[in-house]
Amino acid sequence: MKSHTRVLVIGGGVVGCSVLYHLTKLGWSDVMLIERSDLTSGSTWHAAGGFHTLNGDTNMAALQGYTIRLYKELEAITGMSCGLHHVGGITLADTPERFDMLKAERAKHRYMGLDTEILSPAEVATFTDGLVNTDGILGALYDPLDGHLDPSGTTHAYARAARMGGAEIVLHNRVLETNPRPDGSWEVVTEKGTIIAEHLVNAAGLWAREVAAMAGVYLPLLPMAHQYLVTDDIPEIMSILAEGREFPHVMDPGGESYLRQEGRGLCIGFYEKPCEAWSVDGTPWGFGHELLNEAFDKIEDSVAFAYRRFPVLERAGVKRVIHGPFTFAPDGNPLIGPVPGLRNYWSACAVMAGFSQGGGMGLALAQWMIEGEVERDPRGFDVARFGTWTTPGYTVPKVIENYQTRFSVAYPNEEKPAARPFRTTPMYDIFAGMRAVFGQQYGLEVVNYHALPGEPLYETPSFKRSNAWEAVAQECRAVRDAVGINEIQNFGKFRVRGAGARAWLDRIMAGRIPAPGKLSLTPMLSPQGKIIGDFTVTCLSETEFQITGSYGAQDQHRRWFEANLDAGVTVENVSDRLTGFQIAGPKARELLDRVTRADVSAAAFRFMEAKRMVVGMADCLVQRVSYTGDLGFEIYCDAMVQRQLWTTLWEAGQDLGLRPFGMRAMMSLRLDKFFGSWGREFSPDYLPGETGIARFIRWDKEFIGKAPALAERQVGPGRKLCAFVVEAVDADVVAYEPIWVDGEVRGFCTSGGYAHGSGVSVALGFLPTEMAVDGLAVEIEILGERRPARLVTAPLWDADGARMRG
Repeated sequence: MKSHTRVLVIGGGVVGCSVLYHLTKLGWSDVMLIERSDLTSGSTWHAAGGFHTLNGDTNMAALQGYTIRLYKELEAITGMSCGLHHVGGITLADTPERFDMLKAERAKHRYMGLDTEILSPAEVATFTDGLVNTDGILGALYDPLDGHLDPSGTTHAYARAARMGGAEIVLHNRVLETNPRPDGSWEVVTEKGTIIAEHLVNAAGLWAREVAAMAGVYLPLLPMAHQYLVTDDIPEIMSILAEGREFPHVMDPGGESYLRQEGRGLCIGFYEKPCEAWSVDGTPWGFGHELLNEAFDKIEDSVAFAYRRFPVLERAGVKRVIHGPFTFAPDGNPLIGPVPGLRNYWSACAVMAGFSQGGGMGLALAQWMIEGEVERDPRGFDVARFGTWTTPGYTVPKVIENYQTRFSVAYPNEEKPAARPFRTTPMYDIFAGMRAVFGQQYGLEVVNYHALPGEPLYETPSFKRSNAWEAVAQECRAVRDAVGINEIQNFGKFRVRGAGARAWLDRIMAGRIPAPGKLSLTPMLSPQGKIIGDFTVTCLSETEFQITGSYGAQDQHRRWFEANLDAGVTVENVSDRLTGFQIAGPKARELLDRVTRADVSAAAFRFMEAKRMVVGMADCLVQRVSYTGDLGFEIYCDAMVQRQLWTTLWEAGQDLGLRPFGMRAMMSLRLDKFFGSWGREFSPDYLPGETGIARFIRWDKEFIGKAPALAERQVGPGRKLCAFVVEAVDADVVAYEPIWVDGEVRGFCTSGGYAHGSGVSVALGFLPTEMAVDGLAVEIEILGERRPARLVTAPLWDADGARMRG
């Protein structure tokens, strides 16, 4: 065993071996993997081995597609068999809502290049040789890429391919300590000696929590006990085999089960509601190739349902029961990437669908490590999406909830209730008393809207317009006609200080850094020119700035700031210390004027300016800017005085028609002006020119990502972000719906919704640049139906910005 290595991967499951292989594939040969037992020990060896592409996150779906296509490449490289069975997969829909979800997924696949199709109940019966009882089935989604493989053979193929690329693998060698060194490398103490590693990857699976704790960090994941059954030989399956065919995968979300062929019988697994969290307080080091005791009681209802859906099972004997643990993060997605707060420490954990996602996650981590960023937007699986606020007390109920709802319909407006409320602002009880319906962002309770009298205090999950429609409409009208007030806790906020603060911001931000008392809007780019941040920069003085961005991305942004920090510059995350309100609407200035002695007239306080002033009794930073597109102000204060600030504004605004509004209204109002949103129009998937955010770039300075951004500018973007007015009926664009032009899919939507201020349905999305002309007639596919739409270039409201800037 060597004593020094460039990368040390801890964990010999499918994910660890995939990371090791992809590091060698991308050119790093001085890499090493250590495993406490044998390869596949932990979750890998007892996995059911199924793989599929279906995922609500398009980037995850694409990486799952990469994983599946990779297996033949592995077989060709190594000469080993992965035991591939590309049998195709069918996902059943037994309710209109589930069928809507499948139609929405099929629409996404149109521009992703995935060859899926919607099946009728009769086609389901044909595809499954009549072994599926289609009573109550409305339709299904068929994916020809779905299948299953040999978990052990596949993992060993990854390992052999990695060894062929120069990697070293050491088995039966448990990690005892991981100690950071001053130069950013890691001292890893193992049973067989000490290794110095430039980079350390935690791919320890069931033991990832324990390995992370050695480095002083908590990773929010939990093993869940999962059970599947393998039947004896079934005559109907034997007949299919005799014809040279195989039975397809069948996922029955209504029955919480998945079914596939196993030899001459069937394998069926369950995501049952009475599930079981395993080793909540830590995984024993001695656990490995054991299985858990059979627990038929927890799957009794699921089995009864499966017998009705698949009658052939009732006549089949059970050959064996596999009951073992595998790990979940709170939202079910992997935890991949550089761990914030640690140098050169990487997470490759919680990949619960290892044979659907392991290849893509290995590729993503290797790209991140070697090239500095990932080819695809990693936000859905970035370990930094969970901040230091997570605890085991939060993780356990959220993981249980995710397991229980793994096969549930995933609605675009759904707010899951487990472990809530957890993080709240000083305004939580006041807003709750005003009938607030809350959402959750980065663990924080955020007002989505205020329910009207007589309406329920929750939003009905739906792919169509929900019961929040009228409440949101009234909040939008209050902003446009009078004045609205909204909490601004849910912005990510950082204070940048030091003599070199301006120079550092000039380098890390692509846009103009403002003069004292001024604001600017600026993108932040990666070295490859991708958009990794969308910020407001406020110059408080020549040595102090405030930068405001996405609350949910604050740990991702903090990690980037710290990795690129200059000497003599400090960056402090004040997201939860600095709070306040935004007020917006034609009477916003009059309201502010009533509660401060400062001059807030249009002449004295201009658009994109910032001033310190006392509002009521609170010392505040007030910014003249508004995401609603209306006349507006952002008022920041210390969290300790937020309630007093609220009282001041609320009492002063009663005769002005002051009304609270939530995130649903704000996201509707921005559509009137075609304002982009972080994570939708602006994300690491896109370059600045194609999104239009390049208009904020300052080209006469040097900044990270300038060369590729300039290259895009010189050549011209191949596609352009456009706005559309849609002839929608009862459902609006959410994201990723295909855009049809002359019978062909030529683009996709990034976001949309109903713009209550203008009274129309709006979509934002990409089309080829040469097609992006005003008035272009297109069709946008919403829930399987193509709706007429037209491209518009002038904002629908306050087109010249006179009110917003006046």
